[in-house]
Amino acid sequence: MNVTDATPRVAGRALRDIQDWAWASGRRIRAFARHPVAEFQRNAEQFGYPANMVALIDIVLLAVAVLAVIQRCVHGYSILLPLLALTLAYSSGPLCAFFGIMPKPLLIAALTMSAEALFLSQPVPTDASPFVLIAAAGEIAALAPMIASIPVALAMIAELMFFSSIGHLDIGMPIWFFAVACGWMTGQMLNFQRRYLYQEREYQEVRAVAAADEERRRIAREVHDVIAHSLSITLLHVTAARHALQTDRDVDDAVEALTDAERLGRQAMADIRRTVGLLDQRPTSQSPEPGLEDIADLVADFVRAGMAVEFGLEGDPSNISASVGLALYRISQESLANIAKHAPGAPADLRIMLCSKDITVDVRNSLPAGAAARPGRGMGISGMRQRISLLGGTLSAGPHDDGWRVQARIPMSGQLTCMAVGAEDSLRGALQSMARKLHDRPNPMVAKDIQEDARDIAAG
Repeated sequence: MNVTDATPRVAGRALRDIQDWAWASGRRIRAFARHPVAEFQRNAEQFGYPANMVALIDIVLLAVAVLAVIQRCVHGYSILLPLLALTLAYSSGPLCAFFGIMPKPLLIAALTMSAEALFLSQPVPTDASPFVLIAAAGEIAALAPMIASIPVALAMIAELMFFSSIGHLDIGMPIWFFAVACGWMTGQMLNFQRRYLYQEREYQEVRAVAAADEERRRIAREVHDVIAHSLSITLLHVTAARHALQTDRDVDDAVEALTDAERLGRQAMADIRRTVGLLDQRPTSQSPEPGLEDIADLVADFVRAGMAVEFGLEGDPSNISASVGLALYRISQESLANIAKHAPGAPADLRIMLCSKDITVDVRNSLPAGAAARPGRGMGISGMRQRISLLGGTLSAGPHDDGWRVQARIPMSGQLTCMAVGAEDSLRGALQSMARKLHDRPNPMVAKDIQEDARDIAAG
């Protein structure tokens, strides 16, 4: 290695570093001269404390150092050492204010202890200079961990003990010992508060991320429900239009089916825009969410699309809240959409019972020949379970008898009684089952009588 060539390169690199530091320092000084308050606040944020607290500590430290200088001038000492001590004690303030340099706790300790040594080399009665160490002990404890601030505080106490032993302090040593200890404890409490504040901010960020994830999942459920429902009914209308054109050559029926499909498609796009618009932070006028009173229109859409759906609502809907109504609508929507998708042509039965203790949604359908019962583990079933769990209810979905059943229960308080409703529903189901069985046997009059009894129970 050629030392002769290496030395100029090292010197040149050091010179460039000094030039860059000087340029950056000049830029900071010019920025501070233009906007002193804003620059000081920005630089003080590096400490992790409010700017007014940092300014108060600097003012107290400067006032104590200036008072110590005045005391020595009054007693006839040379002003050179007190001014040098003042410069050392207060140099950390301009480093932060002008240059934006975060002073290290050990640097602050070294500067203030050197300044105190210069002050105490010229003893005066009722000396105010030890307050410089008290303020520095609190500042270091507020910035540094305990393992570093305790040795610094002990070193400051040792320095005061030394000058007290040689007679340069006229006030007893125990007073200064407790004063430095009090300054250290004050800074330590501020340090604890700062760390707890940082911890709380981290917790707030975690909670904000969790809330954002939950909101995304909620919007995903809404979009899935809207798309699944709209596509299912649209496909039913398109299928009806195709059959009308292929079999009957009925253009009017095909046009009517396509018109309904277009209407539902536009409605789905509006629902998707409204749901996705929840991601926008700007306030927008939004239509109300669907509820219990909209389930009848939902069933009518499926019926117009060619799906056989029997709908029954029992109980007083006036006590249903908006959130429960939305959940009932989405469960009915998703269940009927799943029937149209996985069991096309199968009749469906939707029953909603509003009771005093709970609300029951029961959706049943038969399985077409050759259709396999699939376990309910799709996104729609998962979304329904999440909705119900948020309301404290339960949901079950799976094969039942010769078909498929989705049943949801939501706890509720009210004035209704479901015992008679449940018994009536059971009796109606038994009579309808008997009517279907007797319908296939050679006694149509008995089957007709049972069917009429079942219709009378359903109507009354």
